[in-house]
Amino acid sequence: MRIISGKHKGRKIIAPKQLPVRPTTDRSKEALFNILQHRFDFSEIQVLDLFAGTGNISYEFASRGVAQITAVDQNRSCVAFIQKTTTALELNITTVKEESQRFIEHCENKFDLIFADPPYEFQEKAYEMLSDRSQYLLKPGGLLIIEHYKKIKLTHFKGFDFERVYGNNTFSFFTK
Repeated sequence: MRIISGKHKGRKIIAPKQLPVRPTTDRSKEALFNILQHRFDFSEIQVLDLFAGTGNISYEFASRGVAQITAVDQNRSCVAFIQKTTTALELNITTVKEESQRFIEHCENKFDLIFADPPYEFQEKAYEMLSDRSQYLLKPGGLLIIEHYKKIKLTHFKGFDFERVYGNNTFSFFTK
């Protein structure tokens, strides 16, 4: 994986092979950030990256100047890798080792953007979990993005705004 734009543009990040992840492809990530850069001033937003895995999305936000990023994952090795990369690149990413559902149940912070890339078998349930709670976690005008397999449809859920399909992945966008 590589960082597409910003301070660390072009930097390749090699994640350990044993991590239980499927990082967002560079093509999909580039398309996603093309949408987001027209919607947000990155220097002024707070981002929550749920099911962070390798930290791929968090690194991209940090490279583009987002000041506050919280990356949550339950896997100890994933969190350790994000911490190591954050230190090496001098990024401002706070890591939390916790199951995402548990984290959002007790989180009191508010975010401008929540990005969630749950495991395939948990994708529809993840939205159900996030739909109610994200209303409390999102600031007014905030955006929830769920990355999921293209055959899963989330268009019927409250707050659905639009979706974009890239290969086998879909980004579904929900507004508060």
